[in-house]
Amino acid sequence: MIGIGMSYFKKSLYTVMKVPEFALTDQNSKKITDKDMLGKVYLVEFFYSRCPTICPVMNSNMKYIDEQINNPDFGIISISIDPTNDTPEVLKNHAKMIGAKSPNWHFLSGDRDYIGNLADMFDIYVGDKEDDSESLNHSGMIALVDKEGNLRCRFDENNMPILYYSGLNYEDEAGTKTSLKGKYHPDREKLIEDIRKLLK
Repeated sequence: MIGIGMSYFKKSLYTVMKVPEFALTDQNSKKITDKDMLGKVYLVEFFYSRCPTICPVMNSNMKYIDEQINNPDFGIISISIDPTNDTPEVLKNHAKMIGAKSPNWHFLSGDRDYIGNLADMFDIYVGDKEDDSESLNHSGMIALVDKEGNLRCRFDENNMPILYYSGLNYEDEAGTKTSLKGKYHPDREKLIEDIRKLLK
């Protein structure tokens, strides 16, 4: 029985919650909502285009995942936490600069309070905009959403749901020490595997 249980945890994906409702404007000045993404497996990240540290790493890992999946039923939602600077025009240039070619990769901006509340609903950390030293801080976590609009994740080695995936790079293969120049990105491979499961 134990073997069967372990096999289940390895193969199945946990349902965390329904994706929070959202309506924001993408790099083509088009309104994108959670309803528009139904029928697609997609990732959600919070970032900003001027970020000099983890955002380029996250965007690079997103681009790699998108190229590996290469499926019209896959998408990416990148939500800016710096919408005053990140206008649709700026985000369009950013998408071009990083080589984001998929029509399903939406770089979104809107009202900063709305975006902060949305991050809270996703339970992904974004700094308080009223705190100058914290306002552009954010985590490198990525949410995985299935075709029905459910947040999904895999189980860890202790059979606990991981909830979110890391978009960062690491110094070590096990993913215990983050590094901007790290050559390991274990969660990137996990995401590719789990996205393929959800696309089947």
